[in-house]
Amino acid sequence: MLNVPSQAFPAPGSQQRVASQGRSKVPLKQGRSLMDWIRLTRSGKDLTGLKGRLIDVTEEELKTHNKKDDCWICIRGLVYNVSPYMEYHPGGEDELMRAAGADGTDLFNEVHRWVNYESMLKECLVGRMAVKPAALKGMRPKSQVTDTLPREGPSSPSYDWFQTESSVTIVIYTKQKNINLDSVIVDLQDDSLRAEVVIKDQSYLIHIELSHEVQENISVRVIENVGKVDIVLQKRENIPWKCLGQPLEKHDSFIPKKDTGLYYRKCQLISKEYVTHDTRLFCLMLPPSTHLQVPVGHHVYLMLSVTGAEIVKPYTPVSESLLSDFKEPVFPPNKYIYFLIKIYPDGLFTPELDRLQIGDFVSVSSPEGNFKLSKLQEVEDLFLLAAGTGFTPMVNILKYSLTSVSSLRKVKLMFFNKTEDDIIWRCQLEKLAFKDKRFDIEFVLSTPSSEWNGKRGHVSPALLSEFLERSLENSRVFLCICGPTPFTDEGIRLLHDLNFSTDEIHGFTA
Repeated sequence: MLNVPSQAFPAPGSQQRVASQGRSKVPLKQGRSLMDWIRLTRSGKDLTGLKGRLIDVTEEELKTHNKKDDCWICIRGLVYNVSPYMEYHPGGEDELMRAAGADGTDLFNEVHRWVNYESMLKECLVGRMAVKPAALKGMRPKSQVTDTLPREGPSSPSYDWFQTESSVTIVIYTKQKNINLDSVIVDLQDDSLRAEVVIKDQSYLIHIELSHEVQENISVRVIENVGKVDIVLQKRENIPWKCLGQPLEKHDSFIPKKDTGLYYRKCQLISKEYVTHDTRLFCLMLPPSTHLQVPVGHHVYLMLSVTGAEIVKPYTPVSESLLSDFKEPVFPPNKYIYFLIKIYPDGLFTPELDRLQIGDFVSVSSPEGNFKLSKLQEVEDLFLLAAGTGFTPMVNILKYSLTSVSSLRKVKLMFFNKTEDDIIWRCQLEKLAFKDKRFDIEFVLSTPSSEWNGKRGHVSPALLSEFLERSLENSRVFLCICGPTPFTDEGIRLLHDLNFSTDEIHGFTA
Protein backbone atom coordinates (compact mmCIF):
# COMPACT_ATOMS: atom_id res chain seq x y z
CA MET A 1 0.00 0.00 0.00
CA LEU A 2 2.94 2.27 0.69
CA ASN A 3 6.12 1.29 -1.15
CA VAL A 4 5.31 -0.64 -4.30
CA PRO A 5 8.41 -2.77 -5.02
CA SER A 6 8.43 -2.46 -8.80
CA GLN A 7 6.20 -1.72 -11.74
CA ALA A 8 6.10 -5.42 -12.58
CA PHE A 9 4.75 -6.44 -9.19
CA PRO A 10 2.28 -7.98 -8.58
CA ALA A 11 2.71 -10.55 -11.33
CA PRO A 12 -0.20 -10.92 -13.75
CA GLY A 13 -2.44 -13.73 -12.57
CA SER A 14 -1.01 -13.62 -9.04
CA GLN A 15 -3.23 -13.39 -5.99
CA GLN A 16 -1.97 -9.88 -5.36
CA ARG A 17 -3.11 -8.68 -8.77
CA VAL A 18 -6.39 -10.58 -8.62
CA ALA A 19 -7.11 -9.07 -5.22
CA SER A 20 -6.21 -5.58 -6.30
CA GLN A 21 -8.06 -5.76 -9.63
CA GLY A 22 -5.03 -4.91 -11.71
CA ARG A 23 -3.74 -2.03 -9.54
CA SER A 24 -0.73 -0.20 -10.91
CA LYS A 25 1.34 2.89 -10.31
CA VAL A 26 -0.10 6.29 -11.08
CA PRO A 27 1.80 9.42 -12.17
CA LEU A 28 2.86 11.48 -9.17
CA LYS A 29 3.08 15.26 -9.04
CA GLN A 30 6.45 16.97 -9.16
CA GLY A 31 8.06 16.84 -5.72
CA ARG A 32 6.06 13.80 -4.58
CA SER A 33 8.68 11.04 -4.93
CA LEU A 34 9.59 8.58 -2.20
CA MET A 35 12.67 10.66 -1.40
CA ASP A 36 10.42 13.73 -1.05
CA TRP A 37 8.24 11.80 1.40
CA ILE A 38 11.27 10.81 3.46
CA ARG A 39 12.33 14.47 3.60
CA LEU A 40 8.85 15.47 4.76
CA THR A 41 8.85 12.88 7.56
CA ARG A 42 12.18 14.31 8.76
CA SER A 43 11.07 17.93 8.60
CA GLY A 44 9.53 17.93 12.08
CA LYS A 45 6.10 18.78 10.68
CA ASP A 46 3.15 17.36 12.65
CA LEU A 47 1.79 14.69 10.28
CA THR A 48 -0.79 13.25 12.68
CA GLY A 49 -2.59 16.43 13.72
CA LEU A 50 -2.21 15.40 17.35
CA LYS A 51 0.99 17.33 18.19
CA GLY A 52 2.91 14.21 19.11
CA ARG A 53 0.25 12.58 21.32
CA LEU A 54 -0.64 8.89 20.88
CA ILE A 55 -4.25 7.94 21.55
CA ASP A 56 -6.43 4.86 21.80
CA VAL A 57 -8.82 4.84 18.84
CA THR A 58 -12.27 3.33 19.06
CA GLU A 59 -14.00 1.81 16.04
CA GLU A 60 -16.52 4.65 16.14
CA GLU A 61 -13.75 7.28 16.11
CA LEU A 62 -11.92 5.52 13.26
CA LYS A 63 -15.04 5.52 11.09
CA THR A 64 -15.32 9.32 11.27
CA HIS A 65 -11.90 9.83 9.62
CA ASN A 66 -12.86 8.68 6.13
CA LYS A 67 -12.11 11.65 3.85
CA LYS A 68 -9.02 12.41 1.75
CA ASP A 69 -8.07 15.38 3.93
CA ASP A 70 -8.87 13.43 7.10
CA CYS A 71 -8.08 9.77 6.46
CA TRP A 72 -7.14 7.30 9.21
CA ILE A 73 -6.41 3.65 8.46
CA CYS A 74 -5.83 0.76 10.85
CA ILE A 75 -3.13 -1.79 9.94
CA ARG A 76 -2.57 -4.71 12.31
CA GLY A 77 -3.94 -2.86 15.29
CA LEU A 78 -2.11 0.44 14.69
CA VAL A 79 -3.88 3.54 13.38
CA TYR A 80 -2.21 5.97 10.96
CA ASN A 81 -3.26 9.34 9.57
CA VAL A 82 -2.44 8.78 5.90
CA SER A 83 -3.82 12.09 4.61
CA PRO A 84 -0.32 13.64 4.33
CA TYR A 85 0.81 10.57 2.37
CA MET A 86 -2.00 10.68 -0.21
CA GLU A 87 -0.07 12.53 -2.94
CA TYR A 88 3.07 10.41 -2.37
CA HIS A 89 1.41 6.99 -2.70
CA PRO A 90 2.54 5.20 -5.91
CA GLY A 91 -0.81 3.39 -6.15
CA GLY A 92 -2.80 6.62 -6.05
CA GLU A 93 -5.20 8.23 -3.61
CA ASP A 94 -8.11 5.97 -4.56
CA GLU A 95 -6.14 2.92 -3.45
CA LEU A 96 -5.65 4.36 0.04
CA MET A 97 -9.28 5.48 0.22
CA ARG A 98 -10.39 1.85 -0.11
CA ALA A 99 -9.51 1.50 3.58
CA ALA A 100 -10.41 4.99 4.76
CA GLY A 101 -11.83 5.00 8.28
CA ALA A 102 -11.56 1.25 8.53
CA ASP A 103 -9.32 -1.71 9.28
CA GLY A 104 -7.15 -2.08 6.16
CA THR A 105 -5.21 -5.12 7.38
CA ASP A 106 -6.79 -7.62 4.98
CA LEU A 107 -6.40 -5.27 2.01
CA PHE A 108 -2.80 -4.57 3.01
CA ASN A 109 -2.03 -8.30 3.28
CA GLU A 110 -3.61 -9.04 -0.08
CA VAL A 111 -1.82 -6.33 -2.03
CA HIS A 112 1.63 -5.81 -0.51
CA ARG A 113 2.22 -7.21 2.94
CA TRP A 114 6.01 -7.07 2.31
CA VAL A 115 6.02 -3.30 2.83
CA ASN A 116 7.68 -2.01 6.01
CA TYR A 117 4.82 0.34 6.78
CA GLU A 118 6.08 0.96 10.34
CA SER A 119 9.13 2.70 8.89
CA MET A 120 7.30 4.48 6.08
CA LEU A 121 4.47 5.82 8.29
CA LYS A 122 6.10 6.11 11.70
CA GLU A 123 5.54 9.89 11.75
CA CYS A 124 1.85 9.34 10.91
CA LEU A 125 1.10 7.05 13.86
CA VAL A 126 -2.06 8.13 15.69
CA GLY A 127 -2.16 5.28 18.20
CA ARG A 128 -3.61 1.83 18.83
CA MET A 129 -7.10 0.50 18.41
CA ALA A 130 -8.88 0.60 21.76
CA VAL A 131 -9.65 -3.12 21.86
CA LYS A 132 -8.11 -6.09 23.57
CA PRO A 133 -5.00 -7.43 21.78
CA ALA A 134 -6.69 -10.77 21.26
CA ALA A 135 -9.16 -9.10 18.94
CA LEU A 136 -6.54 -7.53 16.70
CA LYS A 137 -5.92 -9.08 13.31
CA GLY A 138 -2.81 -11.23 13.25
CA MET A 139 -2.68 -11.28 17.10
CA ARG A 140 -5.25 -13.93 17.93
CA PRO A 141 -4.40 -16.63 20.46
CA LYS A 142 -3.33 -19.95 19.03
CA SER A 143 -6.66 -21.65 19.80
CA GLN A 144 -8.51 -19.08 17.69
CA VAL A 145 -5.96 -19.27 14.89
CA THR A 146 -6.13 -23.01 14.51
CA ASP A 147 -9.92 -23.05 14.78
CA THR A 148 -10.16 -20.89 11.66
CA LEU A 149 -8.39 -23.40 9.41
CA PRO A 150 -10.50 -24.73 6.55
CA ARG A 151 -11.54 -28.31 7.15
CA GLU A 152 -10.20 -29.45 3.81
CA GLY A 153 -6.71 -28.07 4.62
CA PRO A 154 -3.74 -30.14 5.80
CA SER A 155 -3.69 -31.59 9.30
CA SER A 156 -1.96 -29.50 11.93
CA PRO A 157 1.70 -30.54 12.41
CA SER A 158 3.29 -31.20 15.78
CA TYR A 159 6.81 -31.28 17.17
CA ASP A 160 8.96 -32.99 19.78
CA TRP A 161 12.62 -32.85 20.82
CA PHE A 162 15.32 -35.08 22.22
CA GLN A 163 18.94 -34.61 23.20
CA THR A 164 22.28 -36.36 23.42
CA GLU A 165 25.25 -35.22 25.44
CA SER A 166 26.34 -32.78 22.71
CA SER A 167 23.26 -32.06 20.58
CA VAL A 168 19.57 -31.22 20.59
CA THR A 169 17.25 -32.41 17.81
CA ILE A 170 13.87 -30.84 17.18
CA VAL A 171 11.55 -33.10 15.20
CA ILE A 172 8.61 -31.65 13.26
CA TYR A 173 5.93 -34.11 12.15
CA THR A 174 4.27 -32.39 9.19
CA LYS A 175 1.77 -35.23 8.54
CA GLN A 176 2.35 -34.60 4.84
CA LYS A 177 4.40 -36.49 2.28
CA ASN A 178 6.79 -34.90 -0.21
CA ILE A 179 8.04 -32.18 2.12
CA ASN A 180 11.47 -31.11 0.84
CA LEU A 181 14.33 -28.93 2.04
CA ASP A 182 13.10 -25.78 0.33
CA SER A 183 9.88 -26.05 2.34
CA VAL A 184 11.87 -25.52 5.56
CA ILE A 185 13.31 -22.18 6.74
CA VAL A 186 15.36 -22.06 9.94
CA ASP A 187 16.98 -19.06 11.63
CA LEU A 188 18.95 -19.03 14.86
CA GLN A 189 19.57 -15.53 16.24
CA ASP A 190 20.79 -14.80 19.78
CA ASP A 191 19.60 -18.22 21.00
CA SER A 192 16.15 -17.58 19.55
CA LEU A 193 15.16 -20.37 17.17
CA ARG A 194 12.64 -19.74 14.41
CA ALA A 195 11.73 -22.72 12.22
CA GLU A 196 9.02 -22.48 9.57
CA VAL A 197 7.67 -25.29 7.42
CA VAL A 198 5.53 -24.33 4.44
CA ILE A 199 2.85 -26.95 3.80
CA LYS A 200 0.78 -26.19 0.73
CA ASP A 201 -0.66 -22.72 1.49
CA GLN A 202 -0.16 -23.02 5.25
CA SER A 203 2.78 -22.20 7.51
CA TYR A 204 3.78 -24.09 10.65
CA LEU A 205 6.06 -22.16 13.01
CA ILE A 206 8.31 -23.18 15.88
CA HIS A 207 9.53 -20.05 17.69
CA ILE A 208 11.44 -20.59 20.92
CA GLU A 209 13.96 -18.83 23.13
CA LEU A 210 16.29 -21.75 23.80
CA SER A 211 17.07 -22.56 27.43
CA HIS A 212 20.82 -22.85 26.76
CA GLU A 213 23.35 -21.56 24.24
CA VAL A 214 24.03 -23.50 21.06
CA GLN A 215 26.63 -23.20 18.33
CA GLU A 216 25.98 -21.26 15.13
CA ASN A 217 26.05 -24.20 12.76
CA ILE A 218 22.74 -26.00 12.37
CA SER A 219 21.73 -28.89 10.16
CA VAL A 220 18.35 -29.65 8.63
CA ARG A 221 17.27 -32.94 7.13
CA VAL A 222 13.96 -34.05 5.69
CA ILE A 223 12.58 -37.56 5.38
CA GLU A 224 10.26 -36.90 2.45
CA ASN A 225 8.26 -40.12 2.36
CA VAL A 226 6.99 -39.60 5.94
CA GLY A 227 7.12 -35.80 6.04
CA LYS A 228 9.46 -35.56 9.04
CA VAL A 229 11.84 -32.64 9.56
CA ASP A 230 14.87 -32.87 11.86
CA ILE A 231 16.65 -29.72 13.04
CA VAL A 232 19.91 -30.55 14.79
CA LEU A 233 21.57 -28.04 17.12
CA GLN A 234 25.00 -28.44 18.70
CA LYS A 235 25.24 -27.54 22.40
CA ARG A 236 27.89 -25.08 23.54
CA GLU A 237 28.16 -26.96 26.83
CA ASN A 238 27.66 -30.69 27.19
CA ILE A 239 25.04 -30.44 29.92
CA PRO A 240 21.53 -31.91 30.02
CA TRP A 241 18.65 -29.57 29.19
CA LYS A 242 15.58 -29.71 31.43
CA CYS A 243 13.42 -28.04 28.77
CA LEU A 244 13.78 -26.84 25.21
CA GLY A 245 13.04 -23.21 26.09
CA GLN A 246 10.35 -20.54 26.34
CA PRO A 247 7.78 -20.06 23.56
CA LEU A 248 7.87 -16.77 21.63
CA GLU A 249 5.32 -15.02 19.41
CA LYS A 250 3.24 -17.37 17.22
CA HIS A 251 5.05 -20.46 18.52
CA ASP A 252 3.44 -23.76 17.50
CA SER A 253 1.01 -21.94 15.19
CA PHE A 254 -0.38 -23.24 11.91
CA ILE A 255 -1.88 -20.43 9.86
CA PRO A 256 -2.31 -19.40 6.21
CA LYS A 257 1.04 -18.43 4.70
CA LYS A 258 -0.35 -15.07 3.61
CA ASP A 259 -0.92 -14.14 7.27
CA THR A 260 2.59 -14.89 8.54
CA GLY A 261 4.30 -11.62 7.61
CA LEU A 262 7.84 -11.50 6.27
CA TYR A 263 10.92 -12.46 8.25
CA TYR A 264 14.34 -11.04 7.35
CA ARG A 265 17.90 -12.08 8.07
CA LYS A 266 21.08 -10.09 7.33
CA CYS A 267 23.20 -11.53 4.52
CA GLN A 268 26.74 -10.45 3.69
CA LEU A 269 27.80 -9.27 0.23
CA ILE A 270 30.56 -11.63 -0.95
CA SER A 271 31.02 -10.60 -4.58
CA LYS A 272 29.67 -8.28 -7.27
CA GLU A 273 30.33 -8.85 -10.97
CA TYR A 274 29.48 -6.78 -14.04
CA VAL A 275 27.23 -8.77 -16.39
CA THR A 276 26.20 -5.97 -18.78
CA HIS A 277 26.80 -2.22 -18.72
CA ASP A 278 23.98 -1.78 -16.18
CA THR A 279 23.43 -5.26 -14.70
CA ARG A 280 25.33 -6.84 -11.82
CA LEU A 281 25.51 -10.35 -10.39
CA PHE A 282 25.42 -10.04 -6.61
CA CYS A 283 26.41 -12.96 -4.36
CA LEU A 284 25.15 -12.85 -0.77
CA MET A 285 26.17 -15.25 1.99
CA LEU A 286 23.47 -16.52 4.33
CA PRO A 287 24.25 -16.47 8.06
CA PRO A 288 25.81 -19.77 9.22
CA SER A 289 22.82 -20.24 11.53
CA THR A 290 20.27 -19.97 8.69
CA HIS A 291 18.81 -22.69 6.46
CA LEU A 292 17.04 -21.19 3.45
CA GLN A 293 16.62 -22.51 -0.09
CA VAL A 294 14.43 -20.48 -2.45
CA PRO A 295 12.07 -22.75 -4.41
CA VAL A 296 12.11 -22.59 -8.20
CA GLY A 297 9.85 -19.79 -9.41
CA HIS A 298 9.79 -17.95 -6.07
CA HIS A 299 11.29 -14.61 -5.07
CA VAL A 300 12.53 -12.83 -1.95
CA TYR A 301 12.61 -9.20 -0.85
CA LEU A 302 15.81 -7.24 -0.30
CA MET A 303 15.69 -4.48 2.28
CA LEU A 304 18.13 -1.58 2.69
CA SER A 305 18.07 1.51 4.85
CA VAL A 306 18.11 4.52 2.52
CA THR A 307 18.45 7.92 4.20
CA GLY A 308 16.92 6.46 7.35
CA ALA A 309 13.96 4.69 5.73
CA GLU A 310 13.79 0.96 5.10
CA ILE A 311 13.17 0.39 1.38
CA VAL A 312 12.07 -3.01 0.07
CA LYS A 313 12.24 -4.48 -3.44
CA PRO A 314 11.44 -8.00 -4.76
CA TYR A 315 14.05 -10.03 -6.67
CA THR A 316 14.19 -13.57 -8.00
CA PRO A 317 17.39 -15.46 -7.08
CA VAL A 318 19.33 -17.09 -9.91
CA SER A 319 21.97 -19.79 -10.09
CA GLU A 320 25.60 -18.73 -10.31
CA SER A 321 25.70 -19.78 -13.95
CA LEU A 322 23.59 -21.50 -16.59
CA LEU A 323 26.63 -23.68 -17.29
CA SER A 324 27.39 -24.82 -13.75
CA ASP A 325 28.27 -28.33 -14.86
CA PHE A 326 31.21 -26.88 -16.81
CA LYS A 327 32.93 -25.99 -13.54
CA GLU A 328 32.67 -26.47 -9.81
CA PRO A 329 30.54 -23.78 -8.17
CA VAL A 330 32.62 -21.14 -6.43
CA PHE A 331 30.20 -21.04 -3.51
CA PRO A 332 27.87 -23.91 -2.46
CA PRO A 333 24.26 -23.05 -3.35
CA ASN A 334 22.81 -23.91 0.06
CA LYS A 335 24.83 -21.15 1.76
CA TYR A 336 24.93 -18.48 -0.93
CA ILE A 337 22.27 -16.70 -2.95
CA TYR A 338 22.72 -14.88 -6.28
CA PHE A 339 20.81 -11.99 -7.86
CA LEU A 340 20.97 -10.46 -11.34
CA ILE A 341 19.96 -6.85 -10.78
CA LYS A 342 19.70 -3.93 -13.18
CA ILE A 343 21.02 -0.66 -11.76
CA TYR A 344 18.84 2.39 -12.45
CA PRO A 345 20.99 5.55 -12.07
CA ASP A 346 18.00 7.68 -11.11
CA GLY A 347 16.50 5.06 -8.82
CA LEU A 348 16.38 5.11 -5.03
CA PHE A 349 17.17 1.47 -4.24
CA THR A 350 19.51 0.01 -6.87
CA PRO A 351 22.17 2.77 -6.77
CA GLU A 352 22.37 2.24 -3.01
CA LEU A 353 22.72 -1.49 -3.59
CA ASP A 354 25.43 -0.89 -6.17
CA ARG A 355 27.37 1.28 -3.71
CA LEU A 356 27.65 -1.54 -1.17
CA GLN A 357 31.16 -2.75 -0.47
CA ILE A 358 32.23 -6.37 -0.12
CA GLY A 359 31.46 -7.32 3.47
CA ASP A 360 28.41 -5.04 3.79
CA PHE A 361 25.02 -6.49 4.69
CA VAL A 362 21.61 -6.68 3.01
CA SER A 363 18.43 -7.95 4.69
CA VAL A 364 16.82 -10.84 2.80
CA SER A 365 13.28 -12.07 3.41
CA SER A 366 11.92 -15.58 3.43
CA PRO A 367 10.73 -16.83 0.00
CA GLU A 368 7.41 -15.78 -1.49
CA GLY A 369 5.52 -16.94 -4.56
CA ASN A 370 2.76 -19.15 -5.87
CA PHE A 371 4.53 -21.06 -8.64
CA LYS A 372 3.99 -24.84 -8.44
CA LEU A 373 6.68 -27.20 -9.74
CA SER A 374 3.90 -29.65 -10.54
CA LYS A 375 3.15 -27.42 -13.57
CA LEU A 376 6.41 -28.65 -15.09
CA GLN A 377 6.34 -32.31 -14.15
CA GLU A 378 4.76 -33.66 -17.34
CA VAL A 379 5.37 -30.79 -19.75
CA GLU A 380 6.64 -31.65 -23.23
CA ASP A 381 7.05 -28.16 -24.72
CA LEU A 382 8.10 -25.29 -22.47
CA PHE A 383 8.01 -21.72 -23.84
CA LEU A 384 9.65 -18.86 -21.96
CA LEU A 385 9.05 -15.17 -22.76
CA ALA A 386 11.29 -12.64 -21.02
CA ALA A 387 12.04 -8.95 -21.35
CA GLY A 388 15.12 -7.41 -19.72
CA THR A 389 15.59 -8.55 -16.12
CA GLY A 390 12.37 -10.51 -16.53
CA PHE A 391 14.91 -13.13 -17.57
CA THR A 392 15.78 -13.83 -13.92
CA PRO A 393 12.82 -16.13 -13.04
CA MET A 394 13.58 -18.10 -16.20
CA VAL A 395 17.10 -19.06 -15.09
CA ASN A 396 16.09 -21.66 -12.51
CA ILE A 397 12.99 -22.69 -14.48
CA LEU A 398 15.27 -23.44 -17.42
CA LYS A 399 17.86 -25.33 -15.38
CA TYR A 400 15.26 -27.37 -13.51
CA SER A 401 13.38 -28.32 -16.66
CA LEU A 402 16.48 -29.46 -18.57
CA THR A 403 17.80 -31.53 -15.66
CA SER A 404 14.68 -32.86 -13.93
CA VAL A 405 11.73 -33.07 -16.35
CA SER A 406 11.98 -36.41 -18.13
CA SER A 407 9.03 -35.71 -20.46
CA LEU A 408 10.58 -32.52 -21.86
CA ARG A 409 11.11 -32.48 -25.64
CA LYS A 410 11.72 -28.79 -26.24
CA VAL A 411 12.26 -25.59 -24.29
CA LYS A 412 12.41 -22.26 -26.12
CA LEU A 413 13.27 -18.83 -24.76
CA MET A 414 12.34 -15.61 -26.57
CA PHE A 415 14.40 -12.86 -24.94
CA PHE A 416 13.40 -9.22 -25.60
CA ASN A 417 15.90 -6.39 -25.06
CA LYS A 418 16.58 -2.89 -26.39
CA THR A 419 20.11 -3.44 -27.74
CA GLU A 420 22.69 -6.21 -27.98
CA ASP A 421 24.57 -4.70 -25.03
CA ASP A 422 21.51 -5.25 -22.84
CA ILE A 423 21.35 -9.03 -23.35
CA ILE A 424 22.08 -10.80 -20.05
CA TRP A 425 24.25 -13.93 -20.26
CA ARG A 426 24.07 -14.05 -24.06
CA CYS A 427 27.21 -16.15 -24.36
CA GLN A 428 25.98 -18.63 -21.76
CA LEU A 429 22.58 -18.95 -23.44
CA GLU A 430 24.18 -19.63 -26.81
CA LYS A 431 26.53 -22.22 -25.30
CA LEU A 432 23.62 -23.94 -23.56
CA ALA A 433 21.68 -24.09 -26.85
CA PHE A 434 24.72 -25.64 -28.52
CA LYS A 435 25.21 -28.15 -25.71
CA ASP A 436 21.55 -29.22 -25.25
CA LYS A 437 19.63 -29.66 -28.50
CA ARG A 438 16.30 -29.46 -26.66
CA PHE A 439 16.95 -25.79 -25.92
CA ASP A 440 16.56 -22.95 -28.41
CA ILE A 441 17.07 -19.22 -27.84
CA GLU A 442 15.73 -16.30 -29.89
CA PHE A 443 16.81 -12.71 -29.23
CA VAL A 444 14.49 -9.84 -30.15
CA LEU A 445 15.71 -6.22 -30.07
CA SER A 446 13.52 -3.12 -30.07
CA THR A 447 16.29 -0.61 -30.97
CA PRO A 448 18.99 -2.68 -32.68
CA SER A 449 22.02 -1.39 -34.51
CA SER A 450 22.15 -1.52 -38.31
CA GLU A 451 24.39 -4.61 -38.09
CA TRP A 452 21.78 -6.67 -36.21
CA ASN A 453 20.54 -9.61 -38.29
CA GLY A 454 18.16 -11.10 -35.74
CA LYS A 455 14.51 -10.45 -34.92
CA ARG A 456 13.29 -6.92 -34.23
CA GLY A 457 10.33 -5.27 -32.53
CA HIS A 458 8.09 -5.85 -29.53
CA VAL A 459 5.94 -8.77 -28.43
CA SER A 460 3.37 -9.31 -31.21
CA PRO A 461 1.08 -11.95 -32.75
CA ALA A 462 3.48 -12.44 -35.66
CA LEU A 463 6.49 -13.12 -33.41
CA LEU A 464 4.55 -15.40 -31.06
CA SER A 465 2.84 -17.44 -33.78
CA GLU A 466 6.18 -18.45 -35.22
CA PHE A 467 7.82 -18.95 -31.84
CA LEU A 468 5.11 -21.13 -30.27
CA GLU A 469 5.51 -24.11 -32.56
CA ARG A 470 4.85 -27.39 -30.73
CA SER A 471 7.04 -30.46 -31.11
CA LEU A 472 3.87 -32.52 -31.63
CA GLU A 473 0.37 -31.41 -32.56
CA ASN A 474 -1.15 -32.16 -29.15
CA SER A 475 1.92 -31.94 -26.94
CA ARG A 476 1.52 -30.80 -23.33
CA VAL A 477 2.70 -27.18 -23.14
CA PHE A 478 3.43 -24.61 -20.47
CA LEU A 479 4.34 -20.94 -20.93
CA CYS A 480 6.13 -18.59 -18.53
CA ILE A 481 6.33 -14.84 -19.07
CA CYS A 482 8.06 -12.04 -17.17
CA GLY A 483 9.04 -8.44 -17.80
CA PRO A 484 7.74 -4.90 -17.30
CA THR A 485 4.00 -4.79 -16.65
CA PRO A 486 2.98 -3.59 -20.17
CA PHE A 487 5.06 -6.38 -21.75
CA THR A 488 3.63 -9.08 -19.48
CA ASP A 489 0.03 -7.91 -19.74
CA GLU A 490 0.19 -7.66 -23.53
CA GLY A 491 1.96 -11.02 -23.79
CA ILE A 492 -0.67 -12.80 -21.71
CA ARG A 493 -3.46 -11.19 -23.75
CA LEU A 494 -1.86 -12.37 -27.00
CA LEU A 495 -1.34 -15.87 -25.63
CA HIS A 496 -5.03 -16.08 -24.78
CA ASP A 497 -5.82 -14.87 -28.31
CA LEU A 498 -3.71 -17.78 -29.57
CA ASN A 499 -5.96 -20.17 -27.59
CA PHE A 500 -3.64 -20.96 -24.70
CA SER A 501 -5.58 -21.42 -21.46
CA THR A 502 -4.96 -19.71 -18.13
CA ASP A 503 -3.73 -23.04 -16.69
CA GLU A 504 -1.02 -23.15 -19.36
CA ILE A 505 0.37 -19.66 -18.58
CA HIS A 506 2.23 -18.31 -15.55
CA GLY A 507 3.24 -14.67 -15.15
CA PHE A 508 6.20 -13.95 -12.87
CA THR A 509 7.34 -10.97 -10.85
CA ALA A 510 10.22 -9.20 -12.60
